Amino acid sequence: MSGIQGRLTLLFVVIVTLVLGISGTYAQYSLGHELEVSSQRLRQGVLTRLQTSLPSALWDLDKAKVDNIVAAEMMPPELVSIRVYDTSVGLFSGRLRHEDGKISAIDNDAAVAGTPVVADLAYRDSGAAGAALKPVIVGRVVVNFSRAQIDATLAAEVRRKVIEVLLLDLILVAALALSLRIVFDPLKRLRDGLFDLATRGSDEVEELPDSRRDELGEVIRGFNAIQRKVKSNIQRIREAEDEARKSAQATARAMADLRRTQESLLQAERLASLGGLVAGVAHEINTPVGIALTSASVLMEATEKVQLAVEGGNIKKSDIMRYLDTAAESTRLIMNNAYRAAHLIHSFKQIAVDQVSEARRRFELRDYINEVVSSLQPKLKKTHIAVGIDCPPDIMLDSYPGALAQVITNLTLNCVDHAFEPDDEGRITIGVVRQDDWIEMRVSDNGKGIPPEMLDKVFDPFVTTRRGQGGTGLGLNIVFNLMAKQFGGTVTVASVLGHGASFTLRMPCVTPVDDTSGQAESRLPA
Repeated sequence: MSGIQGRLTLLFVVIVTLVLGISGTYAQYSLGHELEVSSQRLRQGVLTRLQTSLPSALWDLDKAKVDNIVAAEMMPPELVSIRVYDTSVGLFSGRLRHEDGKISAIDNDAAVAGTPVVADLAYRDSGAAGAALKPVIVGRVVVNFSRAQIDATLAAEVRRKVIEVLLLDLILVAALALSLRIVFDPLKRLRDGLFDLATRGSDEVEELPDSRRDELGEVIRGFNAIQRKVKSNIQRIREAEDEARKSAQATARAMADLRRTQESLLQAERLASLGGLVAGVAHEINTPVGIALTSASVLMEATEKVQLAVEGGNIKKSDIMRYLDTAAESTRLIMNNAYRAAHLIHSFKQIAVDQVSEARRRFELRDYINEVVSSLQPKLKKTHIAVGIDCPPDIMLDSYPGALAQVITNLTLNCVDHAFEPDDEGRITIGVVRQDDWIEMRVSDNGKGIPPEMLDKVFDPFVTTRRGQGGTGLGLNIVFNLMAKQFGGTVTVASVLGHGASFTLRMPCVTPVDDTSGQAESRLPA
């Protein structure tokens, strides 16, 4: 009974059974009441007739007349016996109905089945003058009535009602089974079709017969239309997936080229120790790389939208066409500008490859910082900025002086370019503190500070506030990569807007050999 058809059948059977049961109970009650009333009328009638006809016969002691009267009243089957008693002689006459229906005379006062009813027999005589005298009790009559006829009638009616209910239930079950099959057989086929459509794929599911011209036929035709639509959508999705896969492969290749270009740009920036050369090359490289990154970002956003639409199952042809147009234009821009940037980087590397040394050696830190700052004097003397050095003597490092010079140069020039306006007076302080086998170097300024929204991005590549004014956005990224990859250290920044900025570098006195902690890669864009 777990199915709808079984539950409907059970519900109808229960309802019909309850209705017929209530109706039968009421009918049974009414019939019982009618039989009781009829039995009561019968008793009253028998007693009334006996009380009317028997007194005069008893008064005359006419036994034949009494027997005739009693025999006449024994006709109804509800009467079991009638016994007439005389006040002087006792049992005067009587009749008894046996179980087989035969009636015989009663010659003794034995017990009789049935409900007895006793009534006195009063005789009224009139005097000589015709005046009525006081009634005289001449005897009594005892009538036994049986309820067997009533009980048999009620039992027969109950049996008839039960059989009627059972027959109606059987007819109802058969009728419901036949009628519900008209509805549920197509629904079962529709359910099987939906299950196959959900599990096996629409290409393997056949359309349901739609020859019916009723409401279920409309439902089946709707299912077939949905199935055709699903097949069409799946085909378009597959085609879109193929196109998206090809575009993704092209995008991956473009991104790989872009990453290689980015690494080349970082390496080129590291080699740019001469300010004039850096400014010229950075200006040339900035435009193609910016266009390539913008195009790659647009392509990535378009790809994510198409992927979400495909996963959601609501991809449209217009979406695919827009995506293909975006992918084609972005790929063309990426390839053209990446090629241009790669060409510029290659030329720059050829010029600057000999200007930076990667040799490792021991050196005294304070003297080396003074040498680096002295090398920056051609740049610093054009400003009103003073550089102060606070470093204890005799701090020896076993590291890469060329890379450290690059770090100090980039941080100092970053302060010069970004912390102060061209005619501002300011101060840059380079402070060093030794902490066991580590040193902490702090490069701070009293300039205008870094905006809060830029603090988390200052070490990201190509982030600069001087776009179009010679800023590349690679200087601090190079500092971060050198500290993490070459020195095995860290660099952090703190700033309050209007109160300057402070870069804190922590590095070991002895640089680990072949340190590839990979911290720098975590800052590179994916």
